[in-house]
Amino acid sequence: MTKLVIVESPAKAKTISQFLGKKYRVEASFGHVRDLPENAEQIPEEIKGEPWARFGVNIEKDFDPVYVVPASKRKQIALLKSAMKDADELLLATDEDREGESISWHLVQVMKPKVPYRRIVFHEITREAIDEALRNPRDIDEDLVRAQEGRRILDRLFGYTLSPVLWKKVQSGLSAGRVQSVAVRLIVEREEERRAFKSSQYWGLEAEFAAPTGKFKAELTTLGGKRLASGKDFDAKTGLLANDKVFYLDSEGKANDLVARLTGALPWTVSNSEEKPATQRPYAPFTTSTLQQEANRKLGFGAKRTMQAAQKLYEGVDIGEGDRVGLITYMRTDSVTLSDKALKDAQSVIADIYGRDYARGARPYKTKQRNAQEAHEAIRPTELSRRPADVKQYLDREEFALYELIWKRTIASQMPDAELLRTSLEITADNGKGGQGIFSASGKKILFPGFLRAYVEGSDDPTAELGDQEMILPDLKVGEKIHSAKGAGAARGTVLETLAAKKHETLPPARYTEASLVKKLEEESIGRPSTYASIISTIQDRGYVSVNKSKQLVPTFVAMAVTDLLRNHFGEYVDIRFTAKLEDELDEIAQGKMTWLDHIKAFYRGTKSDPGLERIVNKKADEIPFPNITLGNDPDSGEPIEVRVGRNGAYLMRGSNGASVTAPIPESLAPADLTVAEAARLLQAKAEGPRKVGVDPKSGETIYAMTGRFGAYVQVGETPEDKKAPKPRRASLEAGQQIETVTLEEALMLLSLPRELGIHPETKNPIVANKGRFGPYVQHDKDYRSLKKEDNVYTVTFERAMELLSAPKEMRGARGASSRNVLKDFGKSPDGASIQALEGRYGSYVTDGKNNATIPKGESVEEMTLARAQELINERVASGGGKSKGRKKPSAMTAKTVPAKKKAPAKKK
Repeated sequence: MTKLVIVESPAKAKTISQFLGKKYRVEASFGHVRDLPENAEQIPEEIKGEPWARFGVNIEKDFDPVYVVPASKRKQIALLKSAMKDADELLLATDEDREGESISWHLVQVMKPKVPYRRIVFHEITREAIDEALRNPRDIDEDLVRAQEGRRILDRLFGYTLSPVLWKKVQSGLSAGRVQSVAVRLIVEREEERRAFKSSQYWGLEAEFAAPTGKFKAELTTLGGKRLASGKDFDAKTGLLANDKVFYLDSEGKANDLVARLTGALPWTVSNSEEKPATQRPYAPFTTSTLQQEANRKLGFGAKRTMQAAQKLYEGVDIGEGDRVGLITYMRTDSVTLSDKALKDAQSVIADIYGRDYARGARPYKTKQRNAQEAHEAIRPTELSRRPADVKQYLDREEFALYELIWKRTIASQMPDAELLRTSLEITADNGKGGQGIFSASGKKILFPGFLRAYVEGSDDPTAELGDQEMILPDLKVGEKIHSAKGAGAARGTVLETLAAKKHETLPPARYTEASLVKKLEEESIGRPSTYASIISTIQDRGYVSVNKSKQLVPTFVAMAVTDLLRNHFGEYVDIRFTAKLEDELDEIAQGKMTWLDHIKAFYRGTKSDPGLERIVNKKADEIPFPNITLGNDPDSGEPIEVRVGRNGAYLMRGSNGASVTAPIPESLAPADLTVAEAARLLQAKAEGPRKVGVDPKSGETIYAMTGRFGAYVQVGETPEDKKAPKPRRASLEAGQQIETVTLEEALMLLSLPRELGIHPETKNPIVANKGRFGPYVQHDKDYRSLKKEDNVYTVTFERAMELLSAPKEMRGARGASSRNVLKDFGKSPDGASIQALEGRYGSYVTDGKNNATIPKGESVEEMTLARAQELINERVASGGGKSKGRKKPSAMTAKTVPAKKKAPAKKK
C-alpha cells in the first residue's frame, strides 16, 4: 500500500514526487474540484425550480451553499478516487492559505476517503520542508475553511444581487463585485479628480554656479522674507492661489525683472552651510503586495503576470538531469519574516560577494500589517546560495527577471544601512531694497553604500545607479562671496554662471498604475494581497479599465456610469471603510471569533439598524434612473451634452427627444480628457458626415476622413453595406491631426503603412515598416525592432531597417552607455553587442549594455583589448554578480551550487 499525496497542480506534483520514495504517490487536483454553480446549466435539477437557485446558495435556509463538480473536473476526480483504492493514508498537501485549506476540505467531501487523512503544509518545496511537514501532519482547519466559504458566499450574494441592476440600467453583461467595484471606484474617482483639476502656472528662478570642484544648481526659495509659491499652494479645483502668505511670481515678465534685479545685486553671499549624517535602511523582503508593486515598477509586469511567473518558480523548475527544484518560497504571503536558516545563509552569501564589511549580522523583520495572514514567511529564494546566474539557462526571460529581483531584494534586506551625508547650502542675494532672495541647494553623498550595493528600488543595476543617487555640493564657507562669471572677482572662487526664469505648471493627480493601486488596496485593507492579481485582471477583462502606454489604469465610460450608479444608490456597499470592515469580520471567522452564518445573515438580511443588501436592492431597483454623465452645454447651441452608455459602448448626445444628435466616443479618449469643446467637435463631425479629403491615385476611389469608435481615421472608399465584404483600407490619424484639416498628402502617407522596404538577402522574406500598439517598428519574420526617436516610419530605409535588425535586442531596463562617461569604445563582440568602458561611481567598468564588470586595479583602459573586455564580462556573468574586483573564476560557493549538481538524491531503482 502507498500513501496518496494530493496537491493542486501537476508541476507541483512533479517536483514533490522526486523527494518522496515509492511509498508515496503524488497526484494533482488541478485546483478546486467543486464550486458554486457558474451558469444555469450547472444548477442541479432538484433545485432549478427554487427562487434562489440562480445564487447557488439557499438564502431561505441558513444560506447553505450548493456545490457542483464541473464536467471538466470529473475525469480527474475519478482518477484520484482510483488512486485512493491502493492507499492506506491520504495526505492533503495543498497550499497553506485559505484557498488551499478549502481545496483540501472539498477533496475530502467529494472523495469520502475510508482511510485516515491528514493535512500537511510547507511554504517551500524542498526536501527539508517536506520532511518537516510529514513529521507534523494536522487536521483540516475548519475555521479557515468557513472563512473562505463565507467569503465565497458573500461575493456570490453581492454580485448576483447587484449585477442585474447594472444590466437593466447600464449595459447587459456587466458585473458588480464586493472588492472589484471598490477598486473600480478608486480608479474612477481619481479620473474625476483629473477632470475637475484646473492647472496653474507659476514662475521661479534657477541659478547655476561653478565652483572650483564642480557645478551645481540652486533654486530661489525665499524672497523678501516670504517663501516662493510652489504647486502645493494652489487649489486643484479652481487653479487659484490658496495661500496668501507666499510670494507668487505669476508671469514671465515679473520673473525676468527679478532676474535683472538680483543679478545686479552681485556679489551674493553664502549665508548657511549644513552637513547632517543620515542612514537609509534596506527594504524588507518581499510580500505578495510589495513583489507585485516592484515587479510592475521595475520589470513592467502586471500583477497577474508577476503571480504566474512566481507560481512557476515556487512549484518547481527542471534544472537538468531529471532534477526539479522549487526556487522560491510560497508567493502568497503578508509576512516579511525570514527563517533562521535564511538569515544565516544570507550572511554567508553577502560576505562571499561583497566582503565581510557588508555582512554585519542578521536583520530580522516583523510584519506590521493589520490582520496579516496567509503563509508565515516572506517570499525568498529557497537557497540563497543559488544565484541568478546559476539558474538563468533553465528559466525563461520573465521567470529569470523575477527570480533575480527576489534574490537581490532578499540579500539586500540582510545588508547594513547605507551611510549618507546630507548637505544643504543657502546663498543670499540682497539688492538692498527689500528684495532679499535666498537660493537653496541640497545634496547627498554616499559614505558607505551598504545595501545599495545590491539593490536600489526601481533600478535594474544597483552599482551603476549609485552614482545617480548622489548629488555632491562643493564645500563652501559661510560668508564666502559669489561673483559674476564675467566680473572682476570671477577668478577668486565660486561664480554665478546663469540665472534664469523657470516656468512651472501644476499637474493633475496621477492615474493609478497596477503598482500604486495594489499599494492603495493594501493600505485601505480592501481585499487581500493574494486576490489583487485576479481583481486587477477582472476589471480589465470586463471592460471597466484599460491600460495606456504609460501603464496607467484608465477607466472607461462604462466604469464611470457604473460607479455613479453604485455610489449614488448603494453607496455603503462600495465604501472603502465598509469593505475593509467586511475583511476584518472575515478574518475573525478565520480566527474562530465569529460564525460565518451570523456574518452572512447580517450582510444580506440586515439587522435592526441596517436593512441589508436584499431589502435595499428590492426597494430601489425600479426607482433608479439611467446613469448619464453631464459634460456641460454646447458652446454654440447652448444645449446640454451628455455621455450615455449603449449596447455598443459610450456615446455623446446633444439635445433631447427627436431633436437629439449622437456621436460615438473614441475608445482611446480618456474620460478626463473629454472636454465640452472636444465633445462638440465630435458631434459636429458626426452630423456633417465623412469629409472628402481627395482621390486615391492608385484606386481612383475617394479618401474620407471620419470619426468612429476607435477614434479619427482616414478610409479609402465607402464602407460596404454587406458586413461580410472586405473592409476598406483605413489608417488612424496621428496626434495633432484633425479630420477637419487632414490633407490628401497626409492621408496618403498614413495609408502607406505597412510599407515593404525590401527583401532580406538571406531569408528572401520581406522587411516591413509599420506602427503598432507600442509605436513604430520594423519587422522581419517574427523579429520586431522598435524605431528610434530619430527614425520616421514613413521614410525609414531598407538599409536602416537592416541595421536595426542586425543589432542585439535591447533588454528592458538595460542602461545605455550614452548617459555615462565613455572611456573607450571597443567595437562589437562576435555576437554583435557593443562593448564599452565607462566611468562609474566606484571606478571604471566594461559593459555590453546588459552586463557590467569592474575593471581590475592595475589594468589600463587604454591598453585593454576587446577580447579582454569580453573576458571580464563573461566572468561576471558566470559568477552571478562578483565582487567589486574582477575574478578569474567562480567562487567555491558558486561552483558548489551550479544547477548541474543534483539537489535531490538519485531515484531508487
